[in-house]
Formats: sequence, structure tokens, C-alpha cells
Amino acid sequence: MGQFTSKRGGLGTLHRVRFSTNEEGPPRYSPNHFDASRQQQDGNLQIPPTIVVSDMDSSALERRGSRAELRRSSLYSTLDLVPQLEHYAGTLPRKQARSRPSLEALRRAFEDVEGTSTTDSGVNSLPTTDNGNEESQGPQEKAPTRFGWIIGVMVRCMLNIWGVILFLRLSLITSQAGILLTWLIILMSVIVTSVTALSISAIATNGRVVSGGAYFMISRSLGPEIGGPIGMVFSFANALACALNTVGFAEVVRDLMMEFNVYMVDEINDVRIVGVITVTVLLLISLAGMEWESKTQILFFLVLLISFSNYIVGTFIPPTTEKQAVGIFGYRSDIFVENLTPDWRGPDGSFFQMFAIFFPSAIGILSGANISGDLKDPATAIPKGTLMAIFWTTISYLVISVTVGACVVRDASGNLTNILTGNITDGCVGLACKMGWNFTECIQSKNCTYGLANSSKVLGQVSGLSYLITAGVFAASLSSALGFLVSAPKVFQCLCRDKIYPYIGFFAKGYGKNDEPLRAYLLCYVIAVAFILIAELNTIAALISNFFLCSYSLINFSCFHASITNSPGWRPSFHYYSKWTALFGAVISVVLMFLFTWWAALITFCVIFFLFGYVNYNKPKVNWGSSVQAGTYNMALSYSVSLSGVEDHVKNFRPQCLVLTGPPNQRPALVDFVGSFTKHISLMVCGDIIMEQDRQTRPQDTTDGLVKWMNRRKVRSFYTPFTADSLRAGARHLLQASGLGKLKPNTLVLGFKANWRDSSPESIEDYTNTIYDTFDSNYCLCILRMMDGLDITDQFDFEVNQGFEPDESVENDNQQSPERESDLTPSPLAVRADDISDKGDSDQIKTVFQNDQGKKTIDVYWIADDGGLTLLVPYLLTRRKRWHRSKVRVFIVGDEQNMEEGRNEMIALLKRFRLDFNDVIVMTDSERRPLAKNLSRFVDSVAPFRLYDEQQEGVSVQELRQSTPWKISDKEFEAFKLKSERKVRLNEIIRKNSQHASLVLVSLPVPHSDCPSVLYMAWLDTLTCGLHCPVVLIRGNQQNVLTYYCQ
Repeated sequence: MGQFTSKRGGLGTLHRVRFSTNEEGPPRYSPNHFDASRQQQDGNLQIPPTIVVSDMDSSALERRGSRAELRRSSLYSTLDLVPQLEHYAGTLPRKQARSRPSLEALRRAFEDVEGTSTTDSGVNSLPTTDNGNEESQGPQEKAPTRFGWIIGVMVRCMLNIWGVILFLRLSLITSQAGILLTWLIILMSVIVTSVTALSISAIATNGRVVSGGAYFMISRSLGPEIGGPIGMVFSFANALACALNTVGFAEVVRDLMMEFNVYMVDEINDVRIVGVITVTVLLLISLAGMEWESKTQILFFLVLLISFSNYIVGTFIPPTTEKQAVGIFGYRSDIFVENLTPDWRGPDGSFFQMFAIFFPSAIGILSGANISGDLKDPATAIPKGTLMAIFWTTISYLVISVTVGACVVRDASGNLTNILTGNITDGCVGLACKMGWNFTECIQSKNCTYGLANSSKVLGQVSGLSYLITAGVFAASLSSALGFLVSAPKVFQCLCRDKIYPYIGFFAKGYGKNDEPLRAYLLCYVIAVAFILIAELNTIAALISNFFLCSYSLINFSCFHASITNSPGWRPSFHYYSKWTALFGAVISVVLMFLFTWWAALITFCVIFFLFGYVNYNKPKVNWGSSVQAGTYNMALSYSVSLSGVEDHVKNFRPQCLVLTGPPNQRPALVDFVGSFTKHISLMVCGDIIMEQDRQTRPQDTTDGLVKWMNRRKVRSFYTPFTADSLRAGARHLLQASGLGKLKPNTLVLGFKANWRDSSPESIEDYTNTIYDTFDSNYCLCILRMMDGLDITDQFDFEVNQGFEPDESVENDNQQSPERESDLTPSPLAVRADDISDKGDSDQIKTVFQNDQGKKTIDVYWIADDGGLTLLVPYLLTRRKRWHRSKVRVFIVGDEQNMEEGRNEMIALLKRFRLDFNDVIVMTDSERRPLAKNLSRFVDSVAPFRLYDEQQEGVSVQELRQSTPWKISDKEFEAFKLKSERKVRLNEIIRKNSQHASLVLVSLPVPHSDCPSVLYMAWLDTLTCGLHCPVVLIRGNQQNVLTYYCQ
């Protein structure tokens, strides 16, 4: 068919190409590019064939089989590929994701793509190595051990559910509660565990589950804030459960030794010695690998099955005299009827106490899920294995409780002399009298040592061979201890790898083909040994039950929450669950926590809340697509829609700001200023207008980098980039389109265009027209000017008005900030790479708005009544910690004759507004003519922008206008002369009174329609120049934002 040139092999390398329609094997990219035009040789070809490209000869290719790289194109284009598994494998561990061709590559003309490599034509991050070649060249490593649903889940869960309670406590529970209530206790426990198992099955089948078990499921469903605490507590509970089961085994061994009068030290220390030796042996089995651990568990499982069979056979063997002496009489209807009803004894004789004793046997249902990383197919194995384990263990508990209740009386002395001779039963007490035994003495004195209510060894006595029951006790306790010893490190390793908590990353390292957490094994071993040495774990046992119940509750709540949020990503393949049963399971688990041991429940919740608070404060940088995110979206959407039906009211007015920041990290002062009065109060949107010519050079991850920058700065704001031909066009569209419903900006905030004198006339027109459009859109307006150059860069950067430099009250030229040079770089896209990188706080420039302002003043020059926004913004600032000690001074215009009256009226108005502004200053000299030197400097500053048409003879004004339409005619300059003088005079007053203020707010003059843009910019410059502190030109939209009415 032809030969293709590979970029990897060079021009001299030829590759064999085989066309095939074989559908076997998943389609994959080929790392070698082929000539797409070859595929067009047959004009009638409708379905593109599969193309296999290989560097090997045909015989080697046949041997490779499915390892060959496949690439199948769709019907539309040779670059447009059919759906492939590899495209969706980016989140799988140890799986290299493959990328699709970009939309840009698909939109290119065929000629542009022809002859270039697949990587060059837009397929991003395409692997350039042949995975199959790597496998064949490198040493063949043995595949990691993976388990199916029987060995990996069902057997493991059954072994953990069949604990020592089955052999040593079930007979006692049956005696006290009776057969009926014992069945009720068993079934109630099964309901909780079954509902939890259904929730586990739903979560486990909603995507691939890797290692981490219950922690992985909860954290990926509810997020790190809930998953992190549960992972820590669940790991610790598994380690303690290992210690508990080991102590249970050690106590049985000690009792056997005591029967033969064998002691090592004493009763307590013998338990410690046997316990430490046992857990050490279990650790060695775990360190040997999951394969050896699995074989050991299978051995324990076989021992348990033999033990059960031994017990069932023993119930049918006719009891000997010795067995009858201890209360065992075989199946009898009268014993069965007698044991149906409860017989509560002692201070712990109650239904819930018996329930609390039995329920810990149900905590083993998570054993299979905890080793999810070692399962072949967790999505299939966890549901099937867990539910089957619950079913078979439930049957075994029910059968043993009813059989032991039908064979054994509650009280027996064990004394062979208590047998009755003849038919004399006078004075005999108890059911045994009908069977020829008189246990009256021990019953009345309550010192019977045998029988269903008194002996924990009833199952061994009923069975055919009692030592097989002892072996079953050993197997049950050791298998549970081994299961918990394996589960705790697996869960803890996953928690450590997520880096949610500090100082635990050391335990995340895995070893070997199965990624065994050897360090976590040793940590779990140390914890288990520490609690084994205590040798008194009754208090810890209550905590363990509560820890597991808390995990059950959160697993059920995870399932309920994921279902109730209606997230499109919640698509479990296991359909046999209900969100309401999951909610029931969550609630009943919490109720049981308090019913069993309320103090342990309180301790559990305190630990969870403490760990939750830590994670919530630090906010780890993880994104798992949790249902909490989906729930937050649903709530935000619901409230936004419902808010749309609420009419606006002046009492609820909030300055919702659209801030033209450009890249926010280039204007941190502007961001910090607006954030100071909008954080936790109102909406803030940072608008970045990108010029059309700069759009192509803008990095794709710029938006993400800027959002991260704002998050690190703790700015609560949205970021909206918008591409436009000019500032005015972009601002106009943002004014119209920003926001959602009532969450829509009503105030535009921008920086002062300090380099307006050096800008082009079009740029000045653009800026002033943006101000005009703001008022036309009925928006409020704020313009911030930073006189000390605090990184207000680019178009809105700092520049000192040169016309006022010689004045002693104005900052000297030599004190200008170095950032002044950035005025000459107006491109809003000049973002440094390190500014948008995720590198901590090294790119966070501190601004004056992040400092404590102390007892400085906020001076408000309320020149014009704009509805109250000029007062509302400083009031909101004073509610912040950094500004709360600042004193607000209000300056108003007045005359000397009515100065006191005007001040009193303003104070009365401010009191009605409840603003707590008591310092009002009346400016009585605002209409005085400004100083001649200041006025002349203003005239000189606008001189380059004047036409001087009246001084030019022979040239008409129209001709001058056509050549320089932006300049100010002499007629216009004279018409606005008085207004210009008042701006200069007001600046003199501001500089005189507010040199030491922390912030100055001045009413923004509304531009006249016939006012030249350059003259208006000169006014704004004149009003705000010569101050050390930030100056804000502010103007409301002439609608009330303050009211003194309560309705």
C-alpha cells in the first residue's frame, strides 16, 4: 500500500502498514504519523479502516497482537477520532492519558494538516513512546496480586463479622433477650449494615474506586472536609479493633493455660505477652504481602466452617450425662418455648445493652471495601461480596441463636449429683426438673455456673468436639485482628497521599508490586501494641463502635447527598438503593451512637469536628467533584432564581461592583479597595478586557492562574475576561451582560487613567466614553487614584500631576514610585508568568488597603447629593477590622452666614441614617477664586490640548476641528472656565485638610454632553492630585441607597 516516514525513525526509516477491519482490542493512538491523503485513494471508501503502524516486521507484529497501537478515525475526518477509552483515563492511577485533537486542529484546512505530525497538528500531550515496546524491552515484572469478589470481599467480610461475639456472647444474649428479641437484635443490626452496604455499593459503582476503602468513598463524595476526619478516625479505629481482637485471642489462650495450671507471670501480664507475640506474628504475615495474608485468611475461614459444622452436628448428638449436668438436653420443644421470651438479669439486663453487646460484630462489612485497591474489579466485587457476606452471616447468627435456645436451659449447676431419682419433683424449681435434674439450689442462690445464662462456653459444650470450637474462637479473633491490621494501613496510606493533614506524608510510600504501605503497617503495629499493653480496653471498645457507626452514618449520608443533589455525574451502575433508605441509615447510625454510649458519641463528634475545622481552615488544594460542590451549585441556583422574584428595596441596597482590573494581579490596590467593602457583603466581579489583537497570545491557563491568585489573596470575587476591540466596547458589554438575575453589578469601579497626557486621543475618548456609558446604564461609578504608585499599572497606573509639583503641599518628584515606568506599557496582557503561577504568596504584593489604618481619618467630600453612595462606602469600610478605628469626617459646601445651621442639619441627617458620623465640616470658602499659581498651572497643563483657534488667522474652526477633533476650542475653554476654577479650588481645600487622611472620597462631577473629553480628564486629574493617600471619585446614580424609614 505504501510507505510512511516517521519523525521518530528519521527519513530513512520505513514502516510497514497494515490495513485491517478487525475490531479486537481497544483502539489507541499510534505514536507514528501517517499520510492522511493515502486514505483517500479509494473514492468509494465510506468507513475508514483501522491503521496499524509498527516499526517491526509482519511476523513480530502478529506476535504482538493486541499490543500494537491502533488509531481509528471517525467518518468526518482522519483527525477526528472515534470514542476511545484512553481519552477518559486521565484520573486512573498509573495510567497515561491520551488527548484528543484540539478544536483548532479540527478546524484547520486539510492542506495545513497534510504532511505534518499528529502532535504538530494539534493533538496535545500525545505520548511519543510505544508502551508495548517498553514492556517488551524492560524486564517482565510480576503482576500485582488482585482478588475477586469471593476471596477479596465476601470471605474477608464474613471473617470480620464472625468475631468472638459469635462464640462467646451470642449464647448470653439469647439467654437474656430470648430467641425472639435476639432475632430482632440481629435483624435490626442487619438492617443498618444492609442499608450501609447498599450505599457502599452505589458509591463503589459510581466510577472507579482505588485504594482507601471507606475513606476514599466518603472523601470523594463529600469532599476533603468530611473525608479527612473520617479517614483519620477510621484508620485509628481499625488499629484499635486489631488490638481488641488480639486481646480477645490472648484472653482465651490465658484461660486455656489456667485450665492446665500454666502461668507465665500473672493473669494480666500473660495477656500482654501473648497479645504482643500474636500481633507481631500477624504483622509478619501482613509484611509478607497480600498473597500470604489472603492464604492465611482462607485457612481461618476453613477452620471456622469446620467449627460451625462441628457445632451443628453436636446439637443432634444425644446428650450424655455430663452434658445434661451443664444444662444441655438436645432439641426439646419445652426448652425452645421457655427460651423464646426474655429473662433480664443483672444491671446490664436490657434490650439496648444486649444490642450494644451484639452490634460490634457488624463492623466488619467494610473489610472488603478497605482493600479496594487490591481487587480486580471493585465496582463488582464490593456490592456482590459485601451483600453476600451479610446474607450468610445473618443466616449463621439466626441459626445458632435458635438452635442453642432449643437445646440448653438457662441455669445448670454442672454437678452430676443433682440428678433426680425416681419421679419425685416436689420442691424442684426450673425446667430441668422435667428432664430429671434438680438445679434448685443454684437457681435460688443465683450461683449457677453453667447453662445458657451463665457460661460463655455453651457452644463448645454443645458441639461434638469442644476443641474445634476453641479453634473457631482462635480463627475468628485472629482473622478479625489480621483484617483490621491490613485495613488500617491501606486507608491511612490513601489519606497520607491526599496531603490533607501535615506531617503524615512519610507513611504514604508504598513498596513492591502491590504498593504495600510498610511504614503504615509499622505505625498500626505500634498503636496496637500500645493498647494491648494497657490490657483494659472496655472503654476503648465503646469508642471503636462509635467510630465505625460514625463512618456508617457518613457513608449513608454520602449516598443520600449525592442522590439528592441530582448531579449528572452521579450515575452508579448499582441501582438497588434508595436515597431515603440511605438517609434512614445515616440517621439511625447517629441514634445508635447515643443509645449505646452517649459519652463516647460526644467524644467521637468532638474529634470529628476538630479535624473538620482544621481541614476547613486550611482548605487543601484538591478537587474531587464532591456532592458538596453539586449541592452548593443547586443551592446557589435555587436562591438566585428565587431572588429574581424579590423587588429591590433601599434597605437591602448593596454596592455590587464590576471592577475593571484587567489582570487582577497587576492592580492589587484596586482589587483590595473594592474587596474591603464588598467581602461577605455584596457582589464583586473583576472584569478583564482583552484586546482582540492580544487574544491569540494569551496563555490558556491565564484565567485559572488569576483565579488562584485571588483565592490566595482571600478576595471573594468573580473573574470575567472579555475580548473586545476597545476598552469602551468591552466595558459596555460587561455592563450589560455581567451578573445573574439580582446578582448583577450596579456600580462600576475603575482606576484613574494617570497617563492620559501621554495617551492617544482615541484612548482618552475611550476612557471618558466608558464613564458616559456607565451613567447611561444607570450605574454608580467609582474611580480610584493611588498617588503613591501601589502597583496600579498599565492604563490606570499612577502618575503625579506635574503642574502641582512645586507646591510645598504636593509630593516631590523624587518620591515617585519606581512603578511609574510601567505607565508606558499599556497592554493589559503583560502578565508575568510568575504572577499567575501557583507558587504560594511570593507574588502577593501588599497594598495600603491591607494595613491597619489606625486612628486616621476617612474624609468624605459630599459635594453633590447622589443618593447616599458617597456615605455608604466609607460606612462599609469602617465595619472592617482594619478600618474600624478610623474616624469619618464629612465635608459639605456652605456659606458663613448659615454655617452652623447647615452643620446641624447634616448631623441630624446622618443620625437619622444611623451612620455614627459626627464630625461635619462646612466649607465656606469653596467658591473663592483659586490661587493664581495653581490656576496658571492648570491652564498650562491643558495647553497642549487646546486649539487656540481665535489666535490663528485665516484658519476656520471647522478646519482645525477636522484635523484635531479632540482638542479644546477657545470658546469651550471659556464656557467651562468657572467650572475649571472650582475644581482647582476644591483641590486646594482637599490638600489643605486631608494631607494626613487614610482615604479621601470626593463626589465625582457628572460630565456634560458638550464637555471635551480632554478637559474632563483634566478636571479629574486636578481634583485628585497632590495627596499622599488614595483618592476615590465616587458618584451614585441619583437613586436613594440610604433611608431613615423602617419600611
